[in-house]
Amino acid sequence: MNQIKLSKNVSSNANSKHHKTILWTALVTPLLNDGEIDFQSLKKSAISQSDAGNGIVLLGSTGEGLALTSQEHLSIVEFVCQLSLQAPLMVAVGGYHLTEQINWISTCNQLPISAYLLGSPIYAKPGVVGQIQWFRTLLDAAKFPCMLYNVPSRSGVSIPIETLQAVQNHQNCWALKEASGDLNQVLVYRQYCPDIALYSGEDAMMPYLAQAGVKGLVSVCSNVWPRATHKYVELSLAGETQGLFPLWQNAVDELFQVASPIPVKNLMHQKQMIATPFLRAPLTHLELDDNNALLASDKLINQWLGNLSK
Repeated sequence: MNQIKLSKNVSSNANSKHHKTILWTALVTPLLNDGEIDFQSLKKSAISQSDAGNGIVLLGSTGEGLALTSQEHLSIVEFVCQLSLQAPLMVAVGGYHLTEQINWISTCNQLPISAYLLGSPIYAKPGVVGQIQWFRTLLDAAKFPCMLYNVPSRSGVSIPIETLQAVQNHQNCWALKEASGDLNQVLVYRQYCPDIALYSGEDAMMPYLAQAGVKGLVSVCSNVWPRATHKYVELSLAGETQGLFPLWQNAVDELFQVASPIPVKNLMHQKQMIATPFLRAPLTHLELDDNNALLASDKLINQWLGNLSK
């Protein structure tokens, strides 16, 4: 695929959107039965997110980024860029090898994206100083605003408050995706780093975290319910939580009953949103052998959205 040349106008327009977006969808990477990328389904999914007013995150853990090759990473980002969607695009940067991450950022700096998602290095479990060095180096390399990603369940360690304080004034440090599931952690980040925009990385906790000052949600659920999840976030931010419980809690539980994105891909396949439920090893759609609960949740969420529009 030909390299996309960065237009100053495209870059400026894209950058103006990132801070206004209340819902970012951590987009799945659709695959064919032979394991190759299903670009037709990817196009369909990306357009549905843009039409719903959602931002798009490419190549995160929901997108099975670590199971894809570097060439596949580039082909996906270039492909979605070429769709010229209204949605802002955020590209995930994650792994262990710092030089590879710098090179990846350098490549994406030339593309019409809006932001980066910077994850903690996996497996290594660095301390305060190591994480400061990691994030500062990536922030220096980036030409777009960056959202740091606190996800101790995957990285093995949290981003210490001291690390966030040390990088919070960097010109590219825009936001933090908080996915620890710990409300107290959110409150500490909010207290000591008030200028960083906080986004929930936990779908079910959005109504609670909205009260703690988060600006929006980075969501798995919105893959299958792009418009309904957008409305869920709007209502949460407005403090209008009546009717959200236990409906959304139960729906989220179903989408995380086994490792993500297995359930969401299964449900998207059932709804003919993607051609197959296939995942890259070590994940497999065969982990989930009964989709009845997923389909029941889907029906309830769609009924809920329909009732709101009456």
